[in-house]
Amino acid sequence: MLQIYIARHGQNIDNGKGILNGHRDEALTTKGIEQAHEIANKIKESGITFDYVYSSPLQRAFETAKIISEVSDAPPPQKEDLLIERDFGIMTGKKLADIESLCAPDILKTDTITYFLNPEGAETFPDLMNRARVLLDKINNLHKTGNILFVCHGDFGKMIYAEYYHLDWKTVLTQFHFGNCDLLLLSEDSPAEDAHVFKIEQFNH
Repeated sequence: MLQIYIARHGQNIDNGKGILNGHRDEALTTKGIEQAHEIANKIKESGITFDYVYSSPLQRAFETAKIISEVSDAPPPQKEDLLIERDFGIMTGKKLADIESLCAPDILKTDTITYFLNPEGAETFPDLMNRARVLLDKINNLHKTGNILFVCHGDFGKMIYAEYYHLDWKTVLTQFHFGNCDLLLLSEDSPAEDAHVFKIEQFNH
């Protein structure tokens, strides 16, 4: 059986400043490096092992993946372009605090995040679901069994989860927070509601 784990990257400079990342490629903060080590240690202590590690090409994810691989004795991460974060379009580089004023009424608010749905030039959540399906089909063709780790981003990580379990994207956005260095498990014998393996308390978009 193939089991897929998804880790979100550690806090990066934009996260710390309340800036929307998208495809911006800022480095991890000191806090982000600490978070990556924290989740890596939890993985090692739990006995979870990975046969392959795939990472978004953006450095905040790849640096997180390298730390996890090194600490948990997993293979070095391989960059996978399909794991890149959502393209935020004209919202790239904007302040988190400005989402509602710039994007309302096309937003979805949760306790921790206000999601913008379709600003100019941005991938929509249905777009991300389609990309997630391409990714999952690719991985299923490459690997029939074993443990796979994806290290990626908040919006896209949640849409991989939604696509895997055939859930409505709006429901998933409001269902749980996918924080920096949280870890999810997607598995045929693990129900959707039990996906969270580890949570790191850090509420950055």
